[in-house]
Amino acid sequence: MLMSSSDKPAVLQYGPNGFRVIKPGKYVECAVSGEPVPLEELRYWDVERQEAYCSCEHATRRLTGEA
Repeated sequence: MLMSSSDKPAVLQYGPNGFRVIKPGKYVECAVSGEPVPLEELRYWDVERQEAYCSCEHATRRLTGEA
């Protein structure tokens, strides 16, 4: 994914059924890989850790301690 210099990371508060935007931005970083995840593609996060993941595989790795 190409990022322009005007793209900024968002700050989100993750809940069990969705997330709330605290600081507007275009993406968040995956807590495992560091990859940018566009907000419109964000599907995986951990409420307790307040972390986002780019895929179910990355979420599983983090939650099982493999990451």
